[in-house]
Amino acid sequence: MNTKVNDEARLVEVETQGAIATITLNRPEKRNALSLPMVRQLRECFEALPGSVRVAILAGAGPHFSAGLDLSELSEASSADGIQHSMTWYEAFSKIQFGRVPVICVLQGAVVGGGLELASSAHVRVAEESAYFGLPEGQRGIFLGGGGSVRVTKLIGFSRVTEMMLTGHVVSASEGYVIGLAHYVTPAGEGMRKARELAERIAGNAPLSNFAIMQALPLIAEQPMSHGLMTEALMAAITQNAPEAKDRVNAFLDKRAAKIGAPDPKTGE
Repeated sequence: MNTKVNDEARLVEVETQGAIATITLNRPEKRNALSLPMVRQLRECFEALPGSVRVAILAGAGPHFSAGLDLSELSEASSADGIQHSMTWYEAFSKIQFGRVPVICVLQGAVVGGGLELASSAHVRVAEESAYFGLPEGQRGIFLGGGGSVRVTKLIGFSRVTEMMLTGHVVSASEGYVIGLAHYVTPAGEGMRKARELAERIAGNAPLSNFAIMQALPLIAEQPMSHGLMTEALMAAITQNAPEAKDRVNAFLDKRAAKIGAPDPKTGE
């Protein structure tokens, strides 16, 4: 099924195939620069995912994922406008990070500024070799406004974010993998194939387990140890008591389920 949010603008496209939805930023002539209408459509897409969808893939049309914020929106903005602008981004990105389904992001070309802030709200990031990451806000005379000071900092630490913003350091796909901006790096043109492979795997998980991983882990990371351990115990008790979990555990005990094997020494997977 192929659907579009706001056919007039077509800034974001959604395609669903079985349990997987592919959501594509569709402004390639602007390197998928994120305008407010585009961000609002992105939020609408994640809010309106059919119940049959268990995983979403977020991608960008053309050679770039996203070159970041559409700077034309800032030229006449007041401080109050700027705060509201950020709030709109926060609402949309929250629907990605804390929505109903896990999200895999496919990255190529520019993953810069707001584009990196958007990518950091996804749960799994697959970067093609062409991907490059940057936070040029320092050179633009502005500051992160789409949640990057929180999300990107949690991925790579405030010291690396500080250095990237102060110096304009552009991070390659391979360096991004090493420091934690990407979970996988693929050859050019292979990012979507890898994302679909991962999506199929994630879609096969118990939905309650996926929900717990997405919702509880970020909370536990913020909690003192005693609170985090209690949250973990509660989530463990809830998930393992679900009928699907009992069926899966019994299948393993009865040797009807595959064991975890060692990774391939050539691919690491």
